[in-house]
Amino acid sequence: MCMIVVDIETSGVDYNKCGIIQIGAIDIKNPGNTFLQDAKLGDEYTIVNSDNMLDSKSVTDLLGIGEEQMKNKNAQSEKELLEHFFQWVSEIEEKDLICQNPQFDYAFMKTKADKYGLSLPFSYRCMDLYTVAHLKYFDLKKDFLFKNGHSDFGLSKTLELCGMIDNRKEHNALEDAKLEAECFSRLVYGKGLLKEYAGIPVPEILKR
Repeated sequence: MCMIVVDIETSGVDYNKCGIIQIGAIDIKNPGNTFLQDAKLGDEYTIVNSDNMLDSKSVTDLLGIGEEQMKNKNAQSEKELLEHFFQWVSEIEEKDLICQNPQFDYAFMKTKADKYGLSLPFSYRCMDLYTVAHLKYFDLKKDFLFKNGHSDFGLSKTLELCGMIDNRKEHNALEDAKLEAECFSRLVYGKGLLKEYAGIPVPEILKR
């Protein structure tokens, strides 16, 4: 089991106008090896030096980050944030990514890497936790979950399928990456991964 689960937080959904606020990741083979930075405030927590557009106040509410922090001109730059993450990835043996909807996380990082002339240390072939979970749901329920003509199977539904609930009012990217890694392990291998979730039983329907 050798892959990297990654989650990013951004100032909006437009790859070209918005910025990456935070990157969190976990090495599934070595779960103690994690990454969390954004773009200021030290090695463990940093905010984006953003000339990028802030899409809405909901972004700052979700992360518990003030707009002034996000626009701190002394903050670590977005380029530096990516360089630090890419260096962390380069030290891991197998570098394929697992993401909740990788078309967002991968595309955002690829767009910014191209902007700064950086090379991605991982492949464009990414595993999608959403697809893994929704297919497992179909296998169990014999139907997909749709609402108003679109999939209604977000991360909260994946967590529910895996016997877990997310009650956080604020998010950070590493916490999201850990939740996604735990779900991936439960869905694919039928067992838990991380000590912090050991007290939450794996549903019998997922066990192998």
